[in-house]
Amino acid sequence: MEKTVAIRLEELTKVFGSVVANNKVSLDIYKGEILSILGENGCGKTTLMNMIAGIYYPDGGKILINNEEVLIKSPRDAYDYNIGMVHQNFKLVDIFTAIDNIILGEEIHYSIKEENKKLKKQYQSCLLLWLKQLALPFKKLFAKTWLKKDRGAKIQEIANKYGFEVDLNKKIYEMSVSEKQTVEIIKVLYRGANILILDEPTAVLTPQEIKKLFNVLRKMKEDGKSIIIITHKLNEVMEISDRVAVLRKGEHIGTVETKDTNEKALTEMMVGEKIDLNINRPEPVNSVDRLVVKDLTVINHDGIKVVNNVSFEAKSGEILGIAGIAGSGQKELLEAIAGLQKINKGDILYNDPNGEKHIDLRSKTPSQIRDLGVRLSFVPEDRLGMGLVGNMDIVDNMMLRSYKKGVPIILDRNRPKKLANSVVNELKVSTPSIKTAVRKLSGGNVQKVLVGREIAAAPTVLMAAYPVRGLDINSSYTIYNLLTDQKQKGVSVIFVGEDLDVLLALCDRIVVLCAGKVTGIVDARTITKDQVGLLMTKTNHEEESEEVK
Repeated sequence: MEKTVAIRLEELTKVFGSVVANNKVSLDIYKGEILSILGENGCGKTTLMNMIAGIYYPDGGKILINNEEVLIKSPRDAYDYNIGMVHQNFKLVDIFTAIDNIILGEEIHYSIKEENKKLKKQYQSCLLLWLKQLALPFKKLFAKTWLKKDRGAKIQEIANKYGFEVDLNKKIYEMSVSEKQTVEIIKVLYRGANILILDEPTAVLTPQEIKKLFNVLRKMKEDGKSIIIITHKLNEVMEISDRVAVLRKGEHIGTVETKDTNEKALTEMMVGEKIDLNINRPEPVNSVDRLVVKDLTVINHDGIKVVNNVSFEAKSGEILGIAGIAGSGQKELLEAIAGLQKINKGDILYNDPNGEKHIDLRSKTPSQIRDLGVRLSFVPEDRLGMGLVGNMDIVDNMMLRSYKKGVPIILDRNRPKKLANSVVNELKVSTPSIKTAVRKLSGGNVQKVLVGREIAAAPTVLMAAYPVRGLDINSSYTIYNLLTDQKQKGVSVIFVGEDLDVLLALCDRIVVLCAGKVTGIVDARTITKDQVGLLMTKTNHEEESEEVK
């Protein structure tokens, strides 16, 4: 059966200053298919999709919909052409309900004058007509309530059609990440989208939530929708997509049928050379307790226990994984260990490999904890929000960790400069020079600078939170190898990740968190992905934390 082209890109080009983000990219997206877009960081995937979604305007080339050239100058134009994009960072108002967010911005067309004309044609009785006319201003006053009720039925119909599971009257701040994503997808469908672009849709979902999402996407595909997925997870690309388009350095390398390719071949297309996709996991040697956390509790400003009675040991020469749905207390747990969070209860004991044992970290300042060798490399959604200064260059950002070690008054710039060159070369940071301001780098390259600096500090405990968030597969494996190197040097590595496949392949043990509480400490070599997923959503908080052998 001949496929119908939903949208065609012809030599689409986008330039930012001297940087060519997309160079004459030509691509067809068919109706009723799921197309995955793959490529390394900075290859132009998101830029290309942003041009389709009306966020950027092309500097060259054409966009054709139903074989007619169109101009998409804004997201409003994209909606008019039935194109919708669900971004990785959701665009929702937390204090509104799902329905409120979905209909937000919709104009209420209610004219008293027009309604009055209708009434005059409908009613002959002067008294009844007069009473109805009297009620018109009040109807206009409550038009928003009427709109919400009327549209709510239509939105529920969309949810039922594709199998979405969501309470439309629930406030956004009460929802899980999966529910928020559902609202975003329903929002673009409600606005009539037939072409949907999803940016990293499974980044923070559990295996069970990913299965539900994929079932929904398959139903949408059967309904004739065109779905474009930007992702770095090759196993999911192989599972859900019909075709895969690969970009490299802003150019379209090729598009292949998913059934005719494999993960290794796709990786070679992305990188341009053969790379090893196996994660090396040597057995821990001479492991001893380096960090002991006992009954740790952290209460936030709202009085909620974000870390609830957590206990575990981090051993030297091993990688301890932390798994959990986003917002389960991972960030607060690591910040508490690093001295950045107020601890309400519990103990954190550190065993110095060169001296004193059972050092109480609660009595130490963050700089004292860092001097002991306990390092935190945290990569938040805002990568410049912690650890790096956007307006400073790479050398100066390296110096943030070493300026106190120089001679008083005189700063030693040679050591930070050597470190900057080392990080740029080893992690393949794409930058004009080490003198470039960090804010001018892409998100993935900012991440490499941050992680590289912390690893270079020769820590005894390295806490790496989301170190590969948003990185392409080649860069990700570079980070995994660096963490394994640290493990083999006897470092106690605590790794917080979002990809369960990676956690199971890289880590020795995994601590599973749900709503701030430990629901299991498991052996990564024997536990299954589904078992970890169930522990991540476990709701019985009265049970004692269990250890799965």
